[in-house]
Amino acid sequence: MATAQPNLYSYPGIDALAKQLRPYVLRCQAAALARHDTFRIAVSGGSLPAALARALLAPGNGSPEDTPQFNKWHIFFADERAVPLDHKDSNYLLLKEELLDKIPAELGAPTAHPIDEKHVHDEDPQELADLYQKDLMRSFAAKDSVKLPVFDLILLGCGPDGHTCSLFPGHDLLREKDAWVAAISDSPKPPPKRITLTLPVVTSAINIAFVATGGGKKDIMKEIFDSEEGRSLPCALVNQGGGEKVSWFTDNPAVEGVSFPRSSL
Repeated sequence: MATAQPNLYSYPGIDALAKQLRPYVLRCQAAALARHDTFRIAVSGGSLPAALARALLAPGNGSPEDTPQFNKWHIFFADERAVPLDHKDSNYLLLKEELLDKIPAELGAPTAHPIDEKHVHDEDPQELADLYQKDLMRSFAAKDSVKLPVFDLILLGCGPDGHTCSLFPGHDLLREKDAWVAAISDSPKPPPKRITLTLPVVTSAINIAFVATGGGKKDIMKEIFDSEEGRSLPCALVNQGGGEKVSWFTDNPAVEGVSFPRSSL
């Protein structure tokens, strides 16, 4: 269990947030390419793909440090809904429309790792989860030699109930210790059938970033950061497990009234 505290960054609006999210992601990219010449990231859905696109597709200064090398990226999904890839609820479709389809050709194309849609209509999403775990194993070496996959960066959102990925408050999946990818059939938020990275995988990442914006988040942010009762919320569990590896990128309305100290980049 990590002991150091997460970093909480707050900005006047989404444009200022995106302007700081870009160098953060590109620093993670540079470190990953220096380590193993590939950048393995996981992303969630919601408003995150739009924020990521705003950050990465903005004009840069032309320097190598300020240029996404998308041809070296392997993008996985922190969670996904058991729906076809062209379904409106698909996180893959959301990322494709917001980011992947808009990347200029000269920046290269990332390798995306969507779910196997042949199994989205299965009664039980366990096979979908097993196949996705096998995809991770191919990318992160055989499971018997790697206890957990170590992502270079995981980008997450925060739900109004404090959930992240498809890890929901009070759910049994929060106690999963062995699987890399878990199935969920009873999501309290539709659609009910999903797969998700497990908490140990999320907190094992080298860098973990949340993006949370809007005044609708301020109550749950107070719970996550300021209250003892909020310590069992999934987002708070990521904070506890990841410690200083965790960075929150928020706008001012999302953290209005939150007393947890702000960090500066």
